[in-house]
Amino acid sequence: MKIEKVGVLGCGLMGAGIAQVSAQSGFETVVREIDQQFIDKGFGIIEKNLKRSMEKGKISGGDKDAIFARLKGTLDLEDLRNCDLIIEAVVEDLNLKNEMFSELDRICPEKTILASNTSSLTIMAMAASTNRTDRFCGLHFFNPVPVMQLVEVVRTIATSGETTEMCVEFCKAIGKKPILTKDNSGFIVNRLLIPYLLDAIRVYEQGLASVEDIDTGMKLGLNYPMGPMVLLDFVGLDTTYNIANIMFEEYREQRFAPPPLLKKMILAGYFGRKSGMGFYDYSGDKPVPNDLGL
Repeated sequence: MKIEKVGVLGCGLMGAGIAQVSAQSGFETVVREIDQQFIDKGFGIIEKNLKRSMEKGKISGGDKDAIFARLKGTLDLEDLRNCDLIIEAVVEDLNLKNEMFSELDRICPEKTILASNTSSLTIMAMAASTNRTDRFCGLHFFNPVPVMQLVEVVRTIATSGETTEMCVEFCKAIGKKPILTKDNSGFIVNRLLIPYLLDAIRVYEQGLASVEDIDTGMKLGLNYPMGPMVLLDFVGLDTTYNIANIMFEEYREQRFAPPPLLKKMILAGYFGRKSGMGFYDYSGDKPVPNDLGL
């Protein structure tokens, strides 16, 4: 079987990015959302990304029109019936994901591969809601999808070798670098990243160093492109908190437990860049450390 038509569940930041790179690589792509406003917003993100590529001379106006011709938004799951590969990119709610996967399993032909873009849930917990566990895997993209090269291809204990191979080839076809990982919460990247970010919060929470010095230390000491506190604000403190809780529930190891300060910041509405306040205050011309009274 050859993948020719791709379905995407969710048209948020990740879903829109996945849909863009799919259509941009020549695949007919159908994106499903629960409300037209979310489709419009997601397609607006794609429009902005493609305009930026045009300004840089990477694509032409004709290329942009061709990409949108391969894109379709829908509110009906039935419109994904004939997709060869369907990638889920909705909120990290296992029950919600499983409701959709169960329905797709019912309406899609046997050939259709189902995949999740989850960053923390185990793939088997979703595959078990279907009757095609051999044709179910994880495809974990990174934000922003059009820019980031990596995709974690997650194989469960039931995923067939053929399914894994097809998903690896699909990633290559859309210009990504696939890496293989077994089905454990957090996979490779978040399994290593989340404890690092949580430890950075603990260092600050315990008064060992300031937000700026922690970031400067990791940037200049390890040549990281950004420090952990800046990265936390970029990823979203609420997103980090939810991923950490899922991983702690899975492993029951202290290193995955969110520090108390992280929960307090979320309760205060400090989510990072998207809320304008996190470990840094983004209300001025440039970010400055947020005074958390520690």
